[in-house]
Amino acid sequence: MKITFVNGLLAAVMATLLLGACGRQDGAAKDGEVIKIGSVSPLTGPQAHLGKDNENGARLAVDEINAAGLVIGGKKMHIDLISEDDQADPKIATTVAQKLVDNGVVGVIGHLNSGATIPASTIYHSAGIPQISPSATAIAYTAQGYNTAFRVMTNDEQQGHVLGQYAVTKLGDKKIAIIDDRTAYGQGLADEFAKAAQAAGADIVAREYTTDRSTDFMAILTSIKAKSPDLVFFGGMDPQAGPLTKQLKQLGINAQVLGGDGMQTPEYIKLAGADAEGEIASNPGLTLDSMPGGKAFKDKFTARFGQIQNYAPYAYDAVYVLVDAMKRANSTDPAKYLPALKTTDYQGVTGHIRFDQKGDVTGGAVTLYQVKNGAWQPLETVQSK
Repeated sequence: MKITFVNGLLAAVMATLLLGACGRQDGAAKDGEVIKIGSVSPLTGPQAHLGKDNENGARLAVDEINAAGLVIGGKKMHIDLISEDDQADPKIATTVAQKLVDNGVVGVIGHLNSGATIPASTIYHSAGIPQISPSATAIAYTAQGYNTAFRVMTNDEQQGHVLGQYAVTKLGDKKIAIIDDRTAYGQGLADEFAKAAQAAGADIVAREYTTDRSTDFMAILTSIKAKSPDLVFFGGMDPQAGPLTKQLKQLGINAQVLGGDGMQTPEYIKLAGADAEGEIASNPGLTLDSMPGGKAFKDKFTARFGQIQNYAPYAYDAVYVLVDAMKRANSTDPAKYLPALKTTDYQGVTGHIRFDQKGDVTGGAVTLYQVKNGAWQPLETVQSK
């Protein structure tokens, strides 16, 4: 009995020592080899489908890089993607941004929405942490002068100009009503659209506002109906664009609906149903099939995650651009690889990625799409100004 007890006690002590040793080894490995990169987007709420799309694009890139083996500065590295949910809320965005900084991330992919990206960028800039947004298009994001702020997607000035010109010169619509959701993205895009449309000769007959949480637009649409517009432009995201389109048709408003990238998603068609047919929206960049690595990306992504919503290829490229800068700088220290990020010259899935002095991607294109037979079909790609 005593021998059994002693043997059992020794076994327990040995097991404890072994577990402790393993724990110390894991900790040492993480201290020396793991680099943390943040990913932020709305993972809950009405825009969760878009946020998860961004996260999955980033995760696909991280998993590929880890599987291939990453060596920076002569050391083998492993990327740990730290994902956070900002719920498309500016206040929550700053909270999770600070959380990531405190957690020791060396770079951030995000945020999705301009309204969340802009306040969060102040947190990252104060900490000296580079941030690449795959989808925030508001001009104000890179206009702040933060040397840590970058984006791999065309901005609202470029997209709004193309949309405004297209509405007047290609669609021939001169009486235009505008609705936006008052977010940094929605209002910013609507403002740029209005400037371009007016410059092309359009008459803005109505300018109405809603929120990014609303689903009842009957009051503002009734007001717009009295103005008999040829076209209704919406600056906002698909959770609002879908119901707005349905309600517009219910009121018998015979006008073309036009929107930006927030509307150009599979979810918009799902929400608007048959009423989506014939409506038009833009998306920065080339069509997925004409992107340099679009087909291969589509095959890999859909096999693992299902249908691409919108920005996943840009999130994927953003990770590779961040890591490329680290490799060229031979360092994961943000202060050391940030200068290399500014001189990026990278051939990604979405195209050739280089940044101007503000951190905007250069040479962006904008593609127009129309819903035909229940699916988005490309109409034309325009090189932005």
